Amino acid sequence: AGPSDAHSHYTSAFVNHKAGMDGVDKAHVRRVVDEMSKNSAHYRNESRKEAKVEAKIREMRAARARLTPERLARYQQTVDEKVKTLERARDVSRTWIHVDMDAFYAAVHTLEDPSLANIPMAVGGIGMISTANYVARAFGVRSAMPGFIAKKLCPNLTFVKPDFARYARYAALAREVFRAFDPDFDALSLDEAFLDVTRYLKTRGVDAETAARDLRAEVRLKTGGLTCSAGVAPNRRLAKVCSDANKPDGQMVLANDREAVVDFVTPLPVRKVSGVGKVQERVLAAFGMTTCGEIFERRSTLAALFSETAFESLLAASMGVGTETRPERARRPDPGEGARKSLSQERTFAPTADRRVLERQVAELAEEVSRSLAEEGVVARAVTLKIKRAT
Repeated sequence: AGPSDAHSHYTSAFVNHKAGMDGVDKAHVRRVVDEMSKNSAHYRNESRKEAKVEAKIREMRAARARLTPERLARYQQTVDEKVKTLERARDVSRTWIHVDMDAFYAAVHTLEDPSLANIPMAVGGIGMISTANYVARAFGVRSAMPGFIAKKLCPNLTFVKPDFARYARYAALAREVFRAFDPDFDALSLDEAFLDVTRYLKTRGVDAETAARDLRAEVRLKTGGLTCSAGVAPNRRLAKVCSDANKPDGQMVLANDREAVVDFVTPLPVRKVSGVGKVQERVLAAFGMTTCGEIFERRSTLAALFSETAFESLLAASMGVGTETRPERARRPDPGEGARKSLSQERTFAPTADRRVLERQVAELAEEVSRSLAEEGVVARAVTLKIKRAT
């Protein structure tokens, strides 16, 4: 037991596993976050959300208590049919690589200023951190953490001002390499992408291990020294999990084999599944589901208590199926380019209620997105503005 236990749930985002944080004292980080958050708007808001999660869990437990054996058996029958359908749809014939640049923003600054290599450094400021190098991560400093909390964890932390134009230049160099392996690669952000290398492996006569190693080497060469990690698997979801396994500057290959996939996902923590956040992780844990294997074992309970969308997504994840194919998307005019589903820019800045500051931020972001659309040769049919409040 410790001072932070009462608030361990909503601060868990700062203690979840991230590359370079294996030896971090999670209890210490949680305690520091709690102590520095007390009486803040964020603290009060998270406390309200915490109460809602508790209430939701109580309601779901009451609903489970009302389930009769007969009704649960009907759920089991329906679920087992769904399992058979998913199993028939399982496809291990394709090979996906998820590429994730290592601490990208921090790495770019270090590449141009090697003096930053061996000191704890974070990109951002007192308000918020975009990313941190691996030296800083050893102290518990990580992306999306307020800078004043990071300073408490690591007093010698050095802040570097973000430079998105610089990051975009290096991202463009890395994408030249991605394009050679998959002309239609999907860029999720400046620092990560999905590549379907099925055709590449066949035409080049190489295996997935070699392709991932070659890709990483070519990115390092093209960018002048930036490293990336790669995950290889029969589908996108698992490739993303694999890319995190041996960071930084590493790779993991999951064989194109059903048994290998099942063996891999069974002990996998639910939080490793894309789309499972801290709230859903906690709700699942309340019903004994902390791994994908436990989700599969309790699949009838899952169907009875969760929404149909959540149930289907979690069941597929627990089996390691789905996301084998590229999502439907609009094609670019140039078939040699990897088409996008979206294009965006974000900024994190100090809290403000000054309308002029906010309007200037929106205008600058709109200009950057407009310029990027022109460079990519695409048009948009929807515009979304995302706002994160001080709470």
